[in-house]
Amino acid sequence: MNVNTPNETDTPGPDSPDQGPTDIRQLSAHQLAKLGVSHIAYVKPVIMEGAAAFAIHAADGTPMAVAGDRDVADAAIRQHEMVPLSVH
Repeated sequence: MNVNTPNETDTPGPDSPDQGPTDIRQLSAHQLAKLGVSHIAYVKPVIMEGAAAFAIHAADGTPMAVAGDRDVADAAIRQHEMVPLSVH
């Protein structure tokens, strides 16, 4: 995963073969915000039009979808090769 900002393209990224593991404490706010965006989706119970539903959000908080039940939400996330996580 490349978490470099556009200004840092000349610098090896955290998963670069010529650089060891990245210390997460050294990530910029922008890099931290992008961490997991394409790999993780959050599922949160919500009420939509008076009915219980489950909102699906990207790791950066971007709304992606709403499902009628938790199993459908998890299946949709996995179908897109992402990992579902709960928000309480």
